[in-house]
Order: sequence, then structure tokens, then C-alpha cells
Amino acid sequence: MGYSSRSSAIVLVLLALGASVASAQHPQTRKGFWIGFGVGYGSYGISCSTCSGLGRESSFTGHVRLGGTVSPHLLLGAESIAWTKSDQGVTITAGNVSLAADYYPQPAGGLFLSAGVGFSRVEASGGGSSSGNTGPGFTLGGGYDVRVSANTSVTPVANFVWGHPDSGFSHNFFQFGVGVTFH
Repeated sequence: MGYSSRSSAIVLVLLALGASVASAQHPQTRKGFWIGFGVGYGSYGISCSTCSGLGRESSFTGHVRLGGTVSPHLLLGAESIAWTKSDQGVTITAGNVSLAADYYPQPAGGLFLSAGVGFSRVEASGGGSSSGNTGPGFTLGGGYDVRVSANTSVTPVANFVWGHPDSGFSHNFFQFGVGVTFH
């Protein structure tokens, strides 16, 4: 194991220990309004009736989530998850806006599963013009709230986003990110 690998491993262990201590000092409680946002990286792909041989593209993602607490197990709200990439003067942006539910199997734990249904959009812009389509979409994912203070969590997430913004065309992307959630 090289110096860089060892350093990375040590940093990861120290971060995990720090997160464990922080979460032990701040129990998982969920009540009232919550909001979260974050950034990440994702892989985007399309499927259409007139295209073939298209590969996946990787780029940056972002998300915003907000809502209310129904019970210690269930949060309901709205979320927006987007992927974007600029290349050779053209910017592609894809995303979903959904009504979403987060389910916590153990109220005292940070693990949650998420599902949402709503609208999906894809837009291409470049050279002074833009074109886009909107249609149905859904999201599936999950994450883990790591409490760092009484009302704040660092939240790593993984999401699958699918949309059908036009007949004969669908898209999807995987999002791996980290955010901050205020409870």
C-alpha cells in the first residue's frame, strides 16, 4: 500500500470515528420542518427509438429537498435532483421534481429509503438557443443522516432517477452525493 493509499485510509477511519462520536452526542430525532441540499456526481444515459450505441456520460449533480415530519419513521416532502454537463458549447441538463417520501426503518437510526414521483425534464442549450421536454418521472434511493449537531446532519445519498420527457425517449441517471440536512 503506497503512501497516498495509507493516508486516504487513515483519513477515512478518522472521519468515521468523528462521525460516530458526533452522532452519539446528538441522537436522531425527527420532528417538524426539514430542508436539505447537496452536490455529487452521476452517470447519465438515454434510451430512444431512433438512437443506438449511445454510452453513459458522467458529470455533476445537485439536489434540494424539503418537507415535514409525519412520524419518526416517515418524512414527506418535495425534492429536485438534477444532472448537468457542458461539452463543446452544448449544455445538457436533466432532472426530476418529485413528491417524495423518506422511510426510516429504525427511528433512532440514520438510514433511510426514499421514493418519489413527479415530473422529469431534459434540456439542451447552446449557441444562443435551447430546447427541452417535460414528462413523468420517478426517483428511488436512500441515504444516511450523520448527526453533527442537534438539528444538523451530513447526509450521503445514492439515487436512481428515471424520466420519460418525450414519446420515444427516456433517460436515467445515478446520483452519488453528500448534502447537509437541517431538521
